[in-house]
Amino acid sequence: MAAQAEELAGWRRTLHAMPETAFEERRTSAFVAEKLESFGLPVHRGLAGTGIVATLKGKGDEGPAIGLRADMDALDIHEATNLPWRSDTPGKMHACGHDGHMTMLLAAARHLSRNPDFKGTVHFIFQPAEENEGGGKVMVDQGLFDLFPMQAVYGLHNWPNAPFGTFLGRPGAMFAAFDIFEVKVIGRGAHAAMPQRGIDPVLAASHLVAQLQSIVSRSVSPQEAAVVTVTQIHGGDTWNVIPDEVVLRGTVRSFSREVRDLAETRFRAIVEGVCAAQGARAEMRYDRRYPSLVNHAREFGQSLAAARATAGDRVVPDFEPIMAAEDFAYMLEAVPGAYLCLASGPGPNLHNAQYDFNDALIPVGASYWVNLVGDVLAPSAQSDPGGPG
Repeated sequence: MAAQAEELAGWRRTLHAMPETAFEERRTSAFVAEKLESFGLPVHRGLAGTGIVATLKGKGDEGPAIGLRADMDALDIHEATNLPWRSDTPGKMHACGHDGHMTMLLAAARHLSRNPDFKGTVHFIFQPAEENEGGGKVMVDQGLFDLFPMQAVYGLHNWPNAPFGTFLGRPGAMFAAFDIFEVKVIGRGAHAAMPQRGIDPVLAASHLVAQLQSIVSRSVSPQEAAVVTVTQIHGGDTWNVIPDEVVLRGTVRSFSREVRDLAETRFRAIVEGVCAAQGARAEMRYDRRYPSLVNHAREFGQSLAAARATAGDRVVPDFEPIMAAEDFAYMLEAVPGAYLCLASGPGPNLHNAQYDFNDALIPVGASYWVNLVGDVLAPSAQSDPGGPG
């Protein structure tokens, strides 16, 4: 087992060292495909450009088909770890653990290919562009579930700063819907000493930032959850000039369709109203990105059963909803399924330049995948007790 753990850590570190961002995961995809083919699995390439799907049929009777998904992309972050396996590409790094997710699923694929003691079919899905660009949606739109029909699909994500090896999840909405906005507040420039001769977009933008917070505090029910965050303000070039325009950018998060609709309606009304009151005008862009990730009850129960088979009582079935977004939501809109988080213990948070995936988590995640296949696809014989590797 120690030799297996060292080998798997080597795979993960190889992937960590060659980070690639959305739809550019060519080296990553080639590495994954080569491993899967070495396990004797047929590999389909090219969904969403760099996506990979490998298929394994069990040696039992015909049965249902399920999908297991890992994400492949890295982030536009300058790595600050100085590890021997640090990023070889300046400005890009695996700061969200997708290198570990791929390794856990590869380890499970190898084990299951050697021990196909189940009834049915497993599709191993390696998805590009989870970060911001919706690679999950692209895979679905390009026919993932038409080319590979399946009754359910499952996902798993590492989660720092919770007790190591604990599985975390909840039925229903678990991750928030993710929308972005850009508002260009257009006024009329003037000398800073003579503001009456202009229309100040900085003042209008300041009122706008404050008033947007009333969406959550005064329009959304206290029993619901939503977040409106302005993350960027750009305008002006010097101390004594009122600029012609100011640009605001940010994000809106919510869990239910009703709150999502309400937030957008109120957002548009506030922007128009505040700018008009200040004599300015607005050019607005409001994009709906990822939907809320909603776990299906039956499949969530199956995931919990596999988690308990893997980790005993280290399972939290009512984990608090997460305001981050996850494009696995698109797959769960298309077919039933479930998504869990797996705690990696103390360390830097996700999307931090000091982050590195905890390699000790690899056998835990791989065992979860193997147990999930065994539970869902009714094993026809006892699997090799040696464990995934």
